[in-house]
Amino acid sequence: MRTALTIAGSDSSGGAGIQADLKTFQAHGVFGMTAITAVTVQNTMKVYDIQEIAPAIVKGQILCLFDDIAIHAVKIGMVSDVALIDAIAEALGQVDRPPVVLDPVMISKSGYALLKEEAQQALIDRLFPLAEVVTPNIFEAERLVGHPIASIAEMRTAAREILDLGARKVVVKGGHSGGAQATDVLYDGQTYRELTSPRYTTTNTHGTGCTFSSAIAANLALGHSFFDAVTHAKTYISGAIRNALDIGRGHGPTHHFFDLYARAGLADNASPASQAGPEE
Repeated sequence: MRTALTIAGSDSSGGAGIQADLKTFQAHGVFGMTAITAVTVQNTMKVYDIQEIAPAIVKGQILCLFDDIAIHAVKIGMVSDVALIDAIAEALGQVDRPPVVLDPVMISKSGYALLKEEAQQALIDRLFPLAEVVTPNIFEAERLVGHPIASIAEMRTAAREILDLGARKVVVKGGHSGGAQATDVLYDGQTYRELTSPRYTTTNTHGTGCTFSSAIAANLALGHSFFDAVTHAKTYISGAIRNALDIGRGHGPTHHFFDLYARAGLADNASPASQAGPEE
């Protein structure tokens, strides 16, 4: 069986972080494992607090798994400070590393800083060179390149600039850009490709960034090429958002098993979205 490791924070509400990653891996038929970087106090309304895990423990989680199990892809999510970034870089530098998908998580939907300001350069210096794919949204890409992004052409420019920071391949996600459609820009250093999907009207978009990057990692673990992996992941996250779950009083989660539930004829409390709404 193909496997994938997520290195990320825990979301107590179950919609994002390692919980979303594991659900996404399982939905793709990939066995998931975790190296937990932080425990959060959060629900669908906001992040209230974060307790980081000791860097030595994070490093130990990664190394013990690679020592025992063949791992076919790694996804890195929330890593909030320099010491954690260093620990992850050191661990991944000691193993036979499979493709790494880095989701540069910087801020929560409620505005809680998930990456300390002083850690951004460490993220670039230590983890970008290890990443096969980096997946910033528009706001994260703007922070990385230091200028506004307001068009597809500027997304292409940002993708090239992010590649110059050390990444091998880049997906600049366009879900925050507005308009009736959400367009992502893919770049592998030679070829640009754009993936467009309808934008859905729903507030239940908690964990969409985590889920999308994990879907890319799962598809890489299954042996798909970069462009095919991202294309499959785009189709998956669009379906998960379209069938998002109406749970909680804030931003509910996407439906990670929407396709399985539909094929099994299981009833659920999904709230099917219409087009032209917000997407991460």
